[in-house]
Amino acid sequence: MQKVIIIGCGGSGKSTLARELGKLLGLPVIHLDQLFWLPGWVEKDRESFVKEVRQEAEKEQWIMDGNFLYTMPMRLQYCDTAIMLDYPTRTCLWGVLCRVAGSYGKTRPDMGKGCPERFDFSFLKWIWGFRKKERSKCYAALENFHGRLIIIKNRRECREFLRDLRENK
Repeated sequence: MQKVIIIGCGGSGKSTLARELGKLLGLPVIHLDQLFWLPGWVEKDRESFVKEVRQEAEKEQWIMDGNFLYTMPMRLQYCDTAIMLDYPTRTCLWGVLCRVAGSYGKTRPDMGKGCPERFDFSFLKWIWGFRKKERSKCYAALENFHGRLIIIKNRRECREFLRDLRENK
């Protein structure tokens, strides 16, 4: 694993897994939210964002977390491993609520500068609809991927995946 993308619903723990994998494998971590969000929760224009993502993807090694489906085909061309966190909706909602409770008003290290954690009803609504609307798009993007595909269904499986990596390192 030299170039890894981690995708899945918000609140599934993509950034947390990316940081843990980065430490374990000694790879740099790229959080797409850091590239996308400008201070004050302003979206970067698509063209600039895609250009930046491509520049990062062309590097030798990385772990990249985040969905941004319109960049996924390009990122899949560069990566050797794709990890899909395919968790139940309730797990993701709980993850976001815990994150908001623990970080409210603070900017997380995986987020763009000047974007403090907030309670965002539209984000919760997106998570609620992810399995119906976005999940199939993620799997469709992965259909032609020829690298290593890892699908993790719950937090227990994720802990086991990391444990197995540590033990077999």
